[in-house]
Formats: sequence, C-alpha cells, structure tokens
Amino acid sequence: MKAVIQRVTNASVSVDGEVKGSIEKGFLILLGVVQGDTSAQAEVLASKIAKLRVFEDENEKMNLSLLDVAGEALVVSQFTLCADCKKGNRPSFTPSAPPDIANELYLEFSEMLRNNGIQRVENGVFGADMKVSLLNDGPVTIILDTDLWRK
Repeated sequence: MKAVIQRVTNASVSVDGEVKGSIEKGFLILLGVVQGDTSAQAEVLASKIAKLRVFEDENEKMNLSLLDVAGEALVVSQFTLCADCKKGNRPSFTPSAPPDIANELYLEFSEMLRNNGIQRVENGVFGADMKVSLLNDGPVTIILDTDLWRK
C-alpha cells in the first residue's frame, strides 16, 4: 500500500463538478493499493498516519500529529501510485490490486483512520475521474509505502 500524504489548510475532491468530500486543516491522502496488500497493512498505515508528527507546536517545530491538532483527512484512491515505470516510457499498472479488492481496502483504510481517532474522514469516489483541489501547507508532503514494514 502506498500513500502520499500532504499537510493541507483545506482540500476537496469533485466528480462532474459536484464536491464529494472536503476538509479543512489536516491531510489529503492519495492511496494506492498494490496486489497482495491486506487489512493488516491498511491498519499499520492508518495508525502511522494518525500519529505522524508534522504539524507545528507552539515552538514552530513539527511535533504534533493529526490527532493532536484534531485534524481531518480526505482519502482519495489513486491506482497510478502503483505504476511500474521500469521499462519504457509508458507506465504499467499491473501492480495495482484488482478494483474490487482495492476498493474494499480503500474503504477499510478510511474506517481504520476513524478507529485511530480521526474524527472526520472524507472520501473521493473510487474509480471516478476526480478533480482534487488543495492548499498545501508548508509545503509538507510525505510518501509512505507499507513495503518498508514488511522487510
């Protein structure tokens, strides 16, 4: 499972001009589900993201988590994070999990964020052509891959 986490002042996702999810201060999370990913990996990732200390404290040090600042999360599925670009110039998306499994783990991951104490978790629309708007704060962008914890 791969996630690109962006600390945002606000973010939203729209489909056909209609806003489907929006948040204020928190994380925009682009989530890619790879073949072989499991609920256990979704839980590890959700826990890590909820506790990731990248919000500034009173001393302007990145020392507070999403939980500490009562931040929100907007989770957007993005199979292109799973692209294999080793050969040629056209990415292969075969490493991505099949859509039914990917959607299930995407929704599970969102629920696990809630279970880890994130009060407001919004979602995009799985498989849709989405337009994502955000105001990146910092900018702070972190890339996580659950393969790091498998080894």
